[in-house]
Amino acid sequence: MDQSFSFPPVINRDAVRQYLQFHPDQTVHILHAKVAQKSYGNEKRFFCPPPCIYLSGPGWKLKQEHLKASGLGEASCRLCGYMSLDNTEGTQADSFKLTLEEQSDNRMFACAKSLYISDTDKRKHFRLVLKLFFSGGQEVGSFYSRLIKVISKPSQKRQSMKNADLCISSGSRVSLFNRLRSQTVSTRYLAVEDGAFVASARQWAAFTITLVGDQSSDHGEYSVCEGYICYGCVVQLVCTDTGVALPPMVIRKVNKQHAILDVDEPVSQLHKCAFQFKDNNQMYLCLSNEKIIQFQASACPKERSRELLNDGSCWTIIGTETVEYTFSESLTCSQGSISPVPIITALELNGGGHVAMLELHGENFGPHLKVWFGDVEAETMFRSPKSMLCVVPDVSVFSGEWRWLRHPVTVPLSLLRLDGLIYRCPFSFTYTPEHSAPPPPRRPGAEHTADGDTLIATIHQEFTRTNFHLFMQS
Repeated sequence: MDQSFSFPPVINRDAVRQYLQFHPDQTVHILHAKVAQKSYGNEKRFFCPPPCIYLSGPGWKLKQEHLKASGLGEASCRLCGYMSLDNTEGTQADSFKLTLEEQSDNRMFACAKSLYISDTDKRKHFRLVLKLFFSGGQEVGSFYSRLIKVISKPSQKRQSMKNADLCISSGSRVSLFNRLRSQTVSTRYLAVEDGAFVASARQWAAFTITLVGDQSSDHGEYSVCEGYICYGCVVQLVCTDTGVALPPMVIRKVNKQHAILDVDEPVSQLHKCAFQFKDNNQMYLCLSNEKIIQFQASACPKERSRELLNDGSCWTIIGTETVEYTFSESLTCSQGSISPVPIITALELNGGGHVAMLELHGENFGPHLKVWFGDVEAETMFRSPKSMLCVVPDVSVFSGEWRWLRHPVTVPLSLLRLDGLIYRCPFSFTYTPEHSAPPPPRRPGAEHTADGDTLIATIHQEFTRTNFHLFMQS
């Protein structure tokens, strides 16, 4: 980022501490499918489920109030957005204009219903790019999705480890949709509203799908297993947003409206499948208009390994991804774009004690960024757009009047741009004390041989010798 800041704001511990207390953040949340089916000729296979965005956090309203205070009218302070495929040389006509709607939970929602990738695009992977701005013309920034794999059509072959990226793994996120009589207008997505499962024509939910064991605990919880999801396995679907869960179900392969009971191959992207309730024989998860019900299948008279379903019991499964960007403009006076947004993908700790160094791996780093541990700025060194290095601050700056208390100290990590823009990091950093016995108590009347600074230094050396921990925040 080649940008100069002529009037850098005053960024000190008090200002950052106030931010950490109130978190006036702006969050951009993008949901999309892992794969996209290519369109051929004049046919347009719109991405299903459609990519969605959610905007949350009090920082959006604070930003609009700031714009109004600067003299802009209401009409110039509305949020607008476009979504398109990255690296496209087309005009704005190739982008989808988003209509942002405010929901009951104060989040703004929009979805791109008519995005597709044509057969003239020879890429095997692409990203979506979301561009946000205010109606007065002020740019917010550009935000990218995760990589999306392009496929020609759903694979009907038995999947192997060579195509592991097309398989559905336990613990991954999926979306389920139903399309009656193959009509696009009849598409309904499994979603959760007011704590209940519904079939929605507008919004879709991501569900964590997990393999579960046969036995449940005393609390009704099932053990979770690792591996790939295969037909005939017992799975559980849990809404990632609300935590609402469906009961354990057996996932079945669907062929021509029949549930096939003797197939155990891996479940693949965009496969047709059905969900048989584990404790109710021949009962399947089904939609009826906007409601989710149970449907009782009938045995196939000619083939005992098949059961006849209705349209509402046949679901299409697809893996989904989510990416979240959180930033705050509460400490900056800059009116520029927040792009490029730095992304931290991993942390690597080197050394210990007074020479502990933390390396950040990710994207879009630059010399204009500083690493902060809580409200303490760390000495930061820029190495490349994908790597930064910083010195881990002494634990004594967080401990205050530290004595022999044996409690971990956890602080959030943030990146601050030179103009005061804050990028929240999904990681936290924990100083963990070693589990050694405290020193013997001082005899009454004995002289204190070490001054306070030496004591703090001694504690710090023991405290930070090796036991640092890096945590991803949930």
